[in-house]
Amino acid sequence: MSALKKLIQLISIAAFIVFFSFLRKLNTENFSRGKHRAGKHEATYLDASAWSIPGRDGSISEIQGSLVSAGSSSSSYFHPGVPKPLGTTYSRVLVIPRLQSDDISWISDELPDVNTAVYIANDPLAVLHPPKNKGHEVMIYLSYIIDHYDALPDILIFMHAHRWTHHNNALLGYDAAEMVRRLNSDYVTREGYVNMRCHWSPGCPDWLHPGNLRESLEKQEEVALSKCWSELFPFDPLPAALGQACCAQFALSKERVLSIPLSRYVFYRDWITRTPLSDYVSGRIWEYSWQFLFKNQSIYCPAEHVCYCGGFGLCFGGASEFQEFEEVRRKKDQFNLEMNELREQRADINFQKNSASTVRYAYLNKQIEILEQELASRKGSALERGLNPRNRAEECGTRCKQTEGLESAGKSR
Repeated sequence: MSALKKLIQLISIAAFIVFFSFLRKLNTENFSRGKHRAGKHEATYLDASAWSIPGRDGSISEIQGSLVSAGSSSSSYFHPGVPKPLGTTYSRVLVIPRLQSDDISWISDELPDVNTAVYIANDPLAVLHPPKNKGHEVMIYLSYIIDHYDALPDILIFMHAHRWTHHNNALLGYDAAEMVRRLNSDYVTREGYVNMRCHWSPGCPDWLHPGNLRESLEKQEEVALSKCWSELFPFDPLPAALGQACCAQFALSKERVLSIPLSRYVFYRDWITRTPLSDYVSGRIWEYSWQFLFKNQSIYCPAEHVCYCGGFGLCFGGASEFQEFEEVRRKKDQFNLEMNELREQRADINFQKNSASTVRYAYLNKQIEILEQELASRKGSALERGLNPRNRAEECGTRCKQTEGLESAGKSR
């Protein structure tokens, strides 16, 4: 009787193994070749299109292998890069996601010598377009890396299509063109990953708290992130907080990109394609995850004066000097707000020209003029100070080597 029981157990185990193998094979085929319907108003996408890389099949085993290859963490460790020798130039590309309706003429007008890769998100017939219009800029950023992984420039700059926006740096006039012109390639090479926005608010020091289970209209991605973190970074525990300066614009060195296997970028793009999360939420999740992927840090908030000095050649001399400049700027902004209120009052037909408001308006106007002159003087000194690589090294806390590039800030480097 015991022999019969053993025989039955063996047959059951064998049947389970055969059945499990069949299911795994079926799931693998569906994963790599199946169709995904995003909605009745959207086209049917072949999931395989996200994996269409010559010589790579995008199988589950390949994806898992790429994640395991990093060891205990889903993000690869990166040693600080070494800037090029004096007089050597960097190859750079500006990667821009855009809609057909976006005006990007500013790029050719202001940056005629900069190589660009402009992906049109909502035009499947464009020369450069993503496999699916989802995830906002994330889909385009990943698509560029995937498309050019074997022929990357030294520096990759990922920015939005609009020239003037609050996403950009206030001290550079919120001007995307000026940011690209002034970006220090030495700094990007050393850091590997650089957020293009220096001011902390919004985003720093700890913007998202994935453990928070209360949904918020302001941070819809917070709760969703806690649910999908293990999908994106299976070997890393859920951080207590995530933070970096907004707004998904950054620069990468070639070495940093290549330190992460190509198959992982493909995996992330396919995740965007497949996830039931909305276009908005899936994109927002990555806005505060890039620093984890490329810096292996859940919170990446460099001091604002260091970011401006090392990244863009605006060196005020240190943290206290930068704060003094910011205090003057805030005072000017407050005066401007008060002037705007008084201007509205002056538009009133019953406004008396010789009132106290008129006197105050004239005073504010004069004070703003004085503050603007002071700001211009301080900024001019900061730009001049930033021309010297030793000043930049001292303010940023890095070593200045004779071999480090000495190109002046304000030129493509």
